[in-house]
Amino acid sequence: MIRLEAAAVRAGDRVVLHPTTLEIAERSVALVGPNGSGKSTLLRLLDGLVLPSSGTVEVDGLSPETDLAALRRHVGFVFPDPDAQLVMPTAVEDLALSLRRAGVPRCERDARARELLARAGLDDHADAPVRELSSGQRQLLAVTAVLAVGPAVLACDEPTTLLDLRAARRVADLLLAGPARLVLATHDLALAARTERALWLEQGRVVADGPADEVCAAYAATAGA
Repeated sequence: MIRLEAAAVRAGDRVVLHPTTLEIAERSVALVGPNGSGKSTLLRLLDGLVLPSSGTVEVDGLSPETDLAALRRHVGFVFPDPDAQLVMPTAVEDLALSLRRAGVPRCERDARARELLARAGLDDHADAPVRELSSGQRQLLAVTAVLAVGPAVLACDEPTTLLDLRAARRVADLLLAGPARLVLATHDLALAARTERALWLEQGRVVADGPADEVCAAYAATAGA
């Protein structure tokens, strides 16, 4: 269970996220809203990338203020730009690094990495230089690498940004089929509508909370007005 109790974030005199109280138990939840609405800030509270200025945050009993290392093992984070996460020369080496962090024996890492790449549809690119992969392929690799560590919760910040429709759909399918509970901040309403629940944020406040298809439809109607 993810719990926020009057959690707020300030940057100097500016309130980025007003005191927010909520519980998240669903397997997939989307945060939607315009730029600057507080989506990414709320998401980053879950991994301790942002600490609350007041109030509390807990993810399955782990607090970013007292259990930060354990929390970051429990919550995997996917950034909008996969290049911020991919550090090894080839796809198979990058996944092998994640598997090392997960405690997989060295003798098993290459085979396991290639199996995971095949599941992501990247088996033909296992030994290719990461920088030669397309944006969509790099994002698939970044998501697969985070999932390889075995997080219980996957927090994704704009995981399909700048991807074409086909690549965005493949990334979405991978996220939604994964074993981890998913919380994502996104402008991709097609992806958001596929989750169980959506929170609509405006100016640092949750203004709507409900079934994802309903919340996304309401937000889209307002944004298109």
